[in-house]
Amino acid sequence: MKIDWHAFMQTAPAVVTTLRALNQVIADSGLEKPLTELLKVRASQLNGCAFCLALHVDFARKAGVSQRTLDLLATWREAEIFSAREQAALAWTEALTLMAQQRPSDEAYGQLCQQFSSQEVAFLTSSVALINAWNRIAGGLRFAPASVS
Repeated sequence: MKIDWHAFMQTAPAVVTTLRALNQVIADSGLEKPLTELLKVRASQLNGCAFCLALHVDFARKAGVSQRTLDLLATWREAEIFSAREQAALAWTEALTLMAQQRPSDEAYGQLCQQFSSQEVAFLTSSVALINAWNRIAGGLRFAPASVS
């Protein structure tokens, strides 16, 4: 029997509560909501998590991210519309998300530190870790995008 989003919430409510609490801590950190949503969309693209992708594309739009930005996100290096801050955060997101294939580089970390304070780096890294956790839950259990609520 497949576990969908609603069944997961009923089966593991403490997990959902804990992950949501971490999300709130990150939201309260001062990082820009449009930026954190872009990172969640990019990680979800890389991880192939349809549930999280649908959810965070919607959240990104509500946070003011333009459709053009979302359309070009998969090609952010070539698109030339992303700020240096967004580029550093996206490179770090990809490095952390794909770290099983290759260790995050000192260059990516250095570029991140040029654009973000130490506190921002800590919360941004936590945000990427959190979406990767959600991607593994929702993607692994194959939550349907239509079940987002």
